[in-house]
Amino acid sequence: MAKEKSVFEMIYEIVKKIPKGKVATYGQVAFLAGNPRWARVVGYALHNNPDPENIPCHRVVNRKGEVSKAFVFGGANMQVELLEKEGVVFNSDGKIDLEKYGI
Repeated sequence: MAKEKSVFEMIYEIVKKIPKGKVATYGQVAFLAGNPRWARVVGYALHNNPDPENIPCHRVVNRKGEVSKAFVFGGANMQVELLEKEGVVFNSDGKIDLEKYGI
């Protein structure tokens, strides 16, 4: 009998599917993982990301298209840098156009 996946495992599977050059919001990831009320759980799971090489947590932003000020893998500037390397462009107000770059 297969072991049931944990909430974190479900979140990580969703995040792995976000393509390069695209972003998803915490709420979108929560919804796709099975509960739209898990947005904070998504943030907690990503803060504890066991495999940042394969779980691209830098592709998850808030509902306003802003990066996390508490990005655990080098701060907000590192998250911006990683996204820009993938072709994501930030507006003059520091936000991402979710219409253009959202999944």
